[in-house]
Amino acid sequence: MKHMKKETIAGFNRNVFFAGLVSLFMDISSEMVYPLVPLFLTGVLGASRTTVGVIEGIAEATASILKIFSGWLSDKLGKRKLIMAIGYGTSAVSRPVLAGALTWADVLIARFIDRTGKGLRTAPRDAIIADSTSTEKLGLAFGFHRSMDTVGAIIGPLIALAILYFLADGLRVVFLISAVPAIAAVLLIIFFIKEKTHSRRPVELPKLSLSSFNGPFKRYIIVITIFSLGNFSDAFLILRAESLGVAKTHITIIYLAFNIIYAITSTPAGALSDRIGIKKMLAVGFIFYSLIFAAFGFASTGWHMWALFPVYGLYKGMSDGLQKAHVAKLAPATAKATAFGIYHTAAGLTLLPASVIAGFLWDRFGPMETFLFASALSIIAVVVFTAGVKKEQKSLAS
Repeated sequence: MKHMKKETIAGFNRNVFFAGLVSLFMDISSEMVYPLVPLFLTGVLGASRTTVGVIEGIAEATASILKIFSGWLSDKLGKRKLIMAIGYGTSAVSRPVLAGALTWADVLIARFIDRTGKGLRTAPRDAIIADSTSTEKLGLAFGFHRSMDTVGAIIGPLIALAILYFLADGLRVVFLISAVPAIAAVLLIIFFIKEKTHSRRPVELPKLSLSSFNGPFKRYIIVITIFSLGNFSDAFLILRAESLGVAKTHITIIYLAFNIIYAITSTPAGALSDRIGIKKMLAVGFIFYSLIFAAFGFASTGWHMWALFPVYGLYKGMSDGLQKAHVAKLAPATAKATAFGIYHTAAGLTLLPASVIAGFLWDRFGPMETFLFASALSIIAVVVFTAGVKKEQKSLAS
């Protein structure tokens, strides 16, 4: 008899567990870099906040456009692992490019390469998690993935902080060293993620449009689009802390606290959503986001940032994984990766106008107007989401 590999690890399917480890290592890499890029742009290269918004918007829009294509291609070929590995590998290449940046245009190129990798990997990775998980445990699986992802986001800033402690001008060193965990993530995919042997091409190939999806999915995408228009790059949260006098090293600590709360709450929040309903928790999340960003807008001293970043981490923990778990529940089995691609594209494409608008509002009016804009859009999103849920309930009752 052949030796059979254990199908579960720590109560999770092998693919779910190792996909979590992959994200952990990649986020160590990403979060060594991400909190420092806006400071590198404005402090070292002399870029404006509008430029920061444009760079982040273009980078995320690039990722979003590729997410829908990579998801569709994954469904068409019945393959996930290869596209996922190429995506993570591409992001790893961006680290030395960023380390050698001499102008904001060089940073744009590095961010473009990094987000190209993210665009390629995200939909097939989420589809692997969905394919490997029973419907009643989707909240838990995606919550676990977000936890692992965020544990990496805790370790990453700690490594960056240690490097900057010994090398005050060591931003480029941080960027270069961040390539090491990114390479580790690629190796984990190659050796531990297993493609399902029964994956096959569907009889009818998925289309790159919403036409083949049902009403609830389409309405959910509209909600995500509205919300994401005010969900601009977290780079503006970092700039908000800096504007209130928080030191660069302290910003790294605050960002670390944010990620600790994010990591701690993601898995239990996912498990709770499986019990009480994902829709209820999503609605609460939209309202919570609105209140937090209003508070960011009215903040007036540095200590407000020490309080608000952990609270924002609580929001992320209770909402991020659930948004994807809801996609998994709404998507047809033959087009899960395409559905994730559409979801990520809707969220990401709006990041370009969202980040540009945020930069413009900040430069023209100030930070308060920037964050109140985001707060208002989240309220609109929850109203539309709640109306859609009521419509679904009436449809089922009739």
